[in-house]
Amino acid sequence: MAAAVTSSRPYHIIIFGATGFTGQFVVEEVARCAAESPDGSRLKWAVAGRSRQRLGDVLTKAAERLSMPELRTDIEIIVADVSIEESLAIMCQQGLVILNCVGPYRFFGEPVVKACVENGAHYLDICGEPQFLERMQLEYHTKALDKGVYVIGSCGFDSIPADLGILYTQRQFKGTLTAVEGFLNITSGPAGSSGHDATWQSAVHGFADSGSLRQLRKKFGQKPLPVVGAKVKKRGFVFFSKEMEQYAIPFMGSDPSVVRRTQRHLYEEDQQSPVQYTAYVGIGGPFSVMKLFCGGLLFWCMVKFSLGRKLLTTFPSFFSFGLFTTSGPTMKQIEDTCFSLTFFGEGYSEGTDPAQGRPNTKICTQVIGAEPGYVATVSAIVQAALTLLNELHSLPRRGGVYTPGAAFHKTSLIERLQNHSIKFSVKSYD
Repeated sequence: MAAAVTSSRPYHIIIFGATGFTGQFVVEEVARCAAESPDGSRLKWAVAGRSRQRLGDVLTKAAERLSMPELRTDIEIIVADVSIEESLAIMCQQGLVILNCVGPYRFFGEPVVKACVENGAHYLDICGEPQFLERMQLEYHTKALDKGVYVIGSCGFDSIPADLGILYTQRQFKGTLTAVEGFLNITSGPAGSSGHDATWQSAVHGFADSGSLRQLRKKFGQKPLPVVGAKVKKRGFVFFSKEMEQYAIPFMGSDPSVVRRTQRHLYEEDQQSPVQYTAYVGIGGPFSVMKLFCGGLLFWCMVKFSLGRKLLTTFPSFFSFGLFTTSGPTMKQIEDTCFSLTFFGEGYSEGTDPAQGRPNTKICTQVIGAEPGYVATVSAIVQAALTLLNELHSLPRRGGVYTPGAAFHKTSLIERLQNHSIKFSVKSYD
């Protein structure tokens, strides 16, 4: 392990929110990676949260599932609460990297970011909420830079496959890549797929507060990125995708926001030509379209009012048609679910001036992985943390608030992910 622990900061990684649904999977993944590391560079880690008893139960469960009885006794438990500033400070003073698994981040994320910056611990999360991610950049980038602390959000399925997938596509393209369309497809077994209630809550509050995101972006005072080559035409709200052979809609998660921020960073800091990116997700056949239309209309009406939001968050399974539940997916659902994110890019071959004519070269790449929410997400954040620990010298400047692509574009993170549940490849372009 390149980053050394000390007597005053004894842990490489601290998992905050280890008792949460996703946090428990992060615990198991960190334990596996720690067991893989050579004895001379043993990864030292701890778990943190509000309840010592529940944290102990999580370690006991992980010990049983992984056949690692030592987890019951060898892993330190740190009691910390987002509402108690001192407890967060004590936690952050003990670790090099904090993995924050406590959401929704718009309600519980900022105290952890603040504590990390003030106490010298690097911060990673799995947030998919653009309002939170961009506000942290606006309010903490300079502070983190001054402290030499890296704050890197959206290090899970939101948005490492998309953000690093675009970087991978740029690297594979022979010439100047100017535009990419991404198509997400999630497939599941007979039991179907579902997500945990916490993700649903984040979506409800995010859509309800979408107006504040527009106001927030005005505060950056940034000029639009230049459009290189032909401008991409956005598709309709619902359309039949020949690429996916099913109906698709625009992807409403954080990926477009994160990719855009990465492209801005690379343009402003490294003078790289920015890539236009549009993201879509497959929804299935005509019946799925009708279900989406009815459910989406109801959602949009309800999310605008406090009573509607209360009902949506109280009965997630009913209003999401079973896509989100308070219990989360079963292990069978997780095992039978996987994703593919296919990128169709265009640009100009080497030696061709993008200002002259239409794009003349195309490329197709793909990122595939296991279940996105609790397998791919977990692999992504843990490998991001290990990359930060081992390749700190390759990250931009000496600290600040960054997207995954901006932070890790000069590191081996893509290669690490290739060995841990997320694969990147070039496909033939039909």
